[in-house]
Amino acid sequence: MNKIELLLPAKDLSTGKTAINHGADAVYVGASAFGARKAAGNSLQDIESLVQYAHLYGSKVHVTVNTVLYDNELEGVRKLLWDLYRIGVDAVLIQDLGLLKLDIPPLTFHASTQCHNHSVERIQFLEKLGFTRAVLAREVDLQAIQDIHNQTNIELEAFVHGALCVCYSGQCYISRMMTGRSGNRGECAQICRTRFDLQDANGKTLIHNKHLLSLKDMCRADYLEEMMNAGVVSFKIEGRLKNESYVKNVTAYYRKRLDSILDGHSEYHRVGSGVTRFFFLPDVQKTFNRAFTPYFLDGKREKMASFDTPKAIGEPIGILKQINGKYYAEPLFSNPASLSSPGRSKELGSVISNGDGLCFINDDGELEGFLVNGMEGNRVIPQKPLSHFQKVKLYRNIDKNFEKILSGKTADRKISVDILFEEQSDAVRLTIKDEDGCQVTIEETIEYAPVQQPEKMLETLRTTLSKLGNTVFEARSIEIPRCTAFLRAGFINELKTKAVDKLVAIRIDHFHPNDTLLRYSPEPLFQYADYLRNITNEAHRSVYEDFGTTELEYGLDKTEDYSGKTLMTCRYCLRYELGWCHHRIDGSKAPKDPLFLVSGKHRFRLEFDCGKCEMRIGC
Repeated sequence: MNKIELLLPAKDLSTGKTAINHGADAVYVGASAFGARKAAGNSLQDIESLVQYAHLYGSKVHVTVNTVLYDNELEGVRKLLWDLYRIGVDAVLIQDLGLLKLDIPPLTFHASTQCHNHSVERIQFLEKLGFTRAVLAREVDLQAIQDIHNQTNIELEAFVHGALCVCYSGQCYISRMMTGRSGNRGECAQICRTRFDLQDANGKTLIHNKHLLSLKDMCRADYLEEMMNAGVVSFKIEGRLKNESYVKNVTAYYRKRLDSILDGHSEYHRVGSGVTRFFFLPDVQKTFNRAFTPYFLDGKREKMASFDTPKAIGEPIGILKQINGKYYAEPLFSNPASLSSPGRSKELGSVISNGDGLCFINDDGELEGFLVNGMEGNRVIPQKPLSHFQKVKLYRNIDKNFEKILSGKTADRKISVDILFEEQSDAVRLTIKDEDGCQVTIEETIEYAPVQQPEKMLETLRTTLSKLGNTVFEARSIEIPRCTAFLRAGFINELKTKAVDKLVAIRIDHFHPNDTLLRYSPEPLFQYADYLRNITNEAHRSVYEDFGTTELEYGLDKTEDYSGKTLMTCRYCLRYELGWCHHRIDGSKAPKDPLFLVSGKHRFRLEFDCGKCEMRIGC
């Protein structure tokens, strides 16, 4: 039976608990340092608290230690890994293979997507190194996932939702080159979200001041079953810097989608325990998004850029018209059925509320946003004057009523238990067994006194035992073979509290991870390792030498020698996005190569490998 995992991001302890409460089977968090999101670090104390909370629900905690490392940092990372082992984390994501040469603890290691996990050959290499799981590159499509699954035995984790890097992860050096902030060191400056000019070989500007590398966000909610059947066991949400309302909404949305699939497949089973009940209707369009794309998953290309803005535009809700200085909203009926809210009103006046944030792309090609000050039927009264336009597509990126719902209690996750209460002549015994087989028995002596009203005592006993309050448990069954002794309600509650507290401790210990020794056997695989391997320390170099490498380039984070190097490799293609793809039109009708992206003093050459369907950006 395959165990299926819903994996959520957590920037801190509180967000991690929120994700678990809303049905996450696992969360991933940054360690205090060396994570690919430098701004999302966590103390060991907070990670330990999160581990105990997660294990209570049978969920897991993965910790990211996935930057490239320098020689003088290796000892500090080695000590960090031992600390993480001691507090019981379930897995550690790493990018730098040099860690495998150190005295590391018997942790489970996952190969971060920063390892450029894009092909059968690459995943086979990671499997030889002893990795338990590989986080696939976002660009990998369903057929490639199936091929990797058929030719390896490693667990496959894949992104299904969130922000997209335009470049293959781990292969982006443009941030380091332009700002000194390295994506491979957790400090990406998000150059892909900035503005560029597109110029031809003669310096003529073809497109001016647009976000030419900024992509929409990923949403693969309609492909979960296909991904599962192709071999994916962990469905990963991006967003370790996102707030709790985002995590609530997205976790609930994908929990419901996955559960509906699991209910129809006996061969699949979720990782975590319990049942999560939601007190709201999740809708991924209502929290931060730049519009959505499945991003190559079905093997097809589609337009996926967001040229006008890198900011959140939210859900499309209508058309905004400007007539004589007043603004009128009309309904929009082109929302994708899989993402739109059911029962959307045809009268936008009843959908838009005071305090909502609306936005549109104005006539200058800029995102223009405003808060709603009032509604009169379908007339929108903004809090500020808007630019001049006739008709624009209208989006809502702040739904005040939805955010108010998310600010309250939105979910409840409970673990089922069976309760057995047994009475003897001089003692009573309470046994509680949970859905995972964890069991506790508490026995207390009593001074037997016959009860005058056995049926009422039985009812009181059953009611008291069923009330598990704010604990993580709920009673699935209660069995009381006989009830003849008088028992105080306080005594029953004390007995129940002792049993519950003990069961909590047993569960946390039950889900403590097993030791996993990571070892590999050297064999000749690579003669040459180029800068794309991101080798920045001697231990990493030694790993490749174990696999036959005799010629080696250090990574750009070490050499900073960008001359003639490819700074980004993208499956995304500007020529396709602009209608100039040579596979789709006569090449003579497209601007002549080379093309250049220009940002300030920086000018980057574009190269198009049509055989691989890739775009490369270089100096």
